[in-house]
This record gives sequence, structure tokens and C-alpha cells, in this order.
Amino acid sequence: MKILHVHAHFDDYEFVAGGTFELWQRKLGKDLTARVVVCTDGKAGHQFRARDETGRLRVSEQEKSASIGGYELEVLRLPDGQIPREACLQVNVPLLAALWKSIREFEPDYLFCPPVPVEPLAGIHVDHVAVADVVRKVAYMINVPHAFTPEYPADETRSRPCKVPVIVNVYDAYMTGANLYHLAVDVEEAFPKIGEMTYCHQSQISEWLPWVDRHQIHKPKSFDDWTRTLRQRFDRQNKELGIQSSHAFEVFTVTAWGVVPTFEQLLADFPSVDPTASNLDRLKQCLSRWSGS
Repeated sequence: MKILHVHAHFDDYEFVAGGTFELWQRKLGKDLTARVVVCTDGKAGHQFRARDETGRLRVSEQEKSASIGGYELEVLRLPDGQIPREACLQVNVPLLAALWKSIREFEPDYLFCPPVPVEPLAGIHVDHVAVADVVRKVAYMINVPHAFTPEYPADETRSRPCKVPVIVNVYDAYMTGANLYHLAVDVEEAFPKIGEMTYCHQSQISEWLPWVDRHQIHKPKSFDDWTRTLRQRFDRQNKELGIQSSHAFEVFTVTAWGVVPTFEQLLADFPSVDPTASNLDRLKQCLSRWSGS
């Protein structure tokens, strides 16, 4: 089993899928390979560190998280070798080509990415929306071997099939009040690990996020103080989504962008799905409509 998380920024992964990936690793052990792809250079998100320093620091923080979380880390590079610029990510041919190449080389069974906003009044982050849009637009091209050979030259007379993944949307805090979901995964067991991974991002949780003052995060005085803040974040998310539990949950929406899975496959593959907190009837209806059954 291979699972891939594609998102815009260093630290996005830990807040929306880190617990589920941890539980998946506990379930499958060495039979699981997890990878996280970050699609921007991380240079914009700070108020007193210079851009280049911020970029280097954020890579280092993500590497520390990866060593704790046991996942592979890839920073996306465009065909010209450059990392896309944070805060102004746009869906264009180089970005489509780069993500196409990244997905084809890894061949995940499941790909996780941000949702495409459907509520025009909901808040957004331009980079999150761009990643969602580029995954949706490149999805069909994953098994089209000549789609981006102008950017990545190859022998066009010899091709092999490429696995197309099930593509799943994660929760997006910028869209608070407009998030939909099918599957609710109880990640309470993995909460300590989520705390450790998120605490690696000190330039964000101790410096940038308290300063930007959007996510109700204050500068933590200690790791224990941070875990209390993290718990409050999960509690607010549960309240927003109508999940009646004191446990930490991560939620996911299955799409028809890639392969359409069966209901039985999803429940067998995903760890710790809570049927009472999930919207399983809605999921069944979507899968039936998409598969034509």
C-alpha cells in the first residue's frame, strides 16, 4: 500500500492527515509506504525572518516531522528545477507537469489533497485552492504517458500503464463552515504523535501563526501547552462538523477525480473509521452515482 499527501505548505499535512497516516502505519507496518509532497518554497510565511532563512528553516522543520512520522518527504520542483513560490501558487503547465511526474513516479493507491471550494463566501488560501485544482485537473492525465513529455522528455514509442489512485480531499481550516466529508477517522490514539509532529514547526506555531492571528493559536510556553492548544483546535473542528465526541478526528471526502473505489474497499483500507461520526449513506450514494451502479 502506498499513500500520498499533496499539499501547499510545510506543516499543512500534520493538521489534516498526520493521525490517519500514523494509524495506517500501525495497521500495515512495513507493508505501507507514506509520502508527503509540499508544493511551495515556504518563504512567505513569516514576519521577521528573511525569506531565504524562512525557507531553509521550514524545510528543516518538515524533515524533523518526517523523522518522527516515518514518512518520505518530497519538495515539489518544476521542470526548470525551481520550487513553486509560496503565496502565489497558480495552476499552469509547469505545475501540472511537475505534479504529474511526482504522482506517476510514486504510483500511490490513495492520494490526499485539499478540497476545491464550492461555497463562494467561504474563506480560502490561494495556495490550497491551487493544489486542489491542479490535482483535479491532472488526475486524468496520470495514465497519459505523453501528456508532459515536452517538459519531461521520454521515449514516446515505449510506454507502460501507470496506476491511478483513489483521490481523497482533506479538511481545510480556511474553509471553516463549508467543509463536507464522508469518512471520519478517530485519531485519538495517534494524538500524541500529531502533537510531536506539529511541535516540530516552531517557526509557525510559536512565531507566525500567533502573529497572523487567524487560527486561535497563541505562542506555546511548552510542549504540554501546545498540546492543549491542539486539543482545542480538534474540539472546534468537531463542533463545526457536528461530530459529538471528545476524541480527535480527521475527516475525508472521497472524489471521482481518480479511480472510483468500492465502499467495501474504503472501509477495509482506512484505519479507525467511526461509522457513527461518518456520513456513510452519503458516501454510498456518491460511489453508486459515479460507478453507474
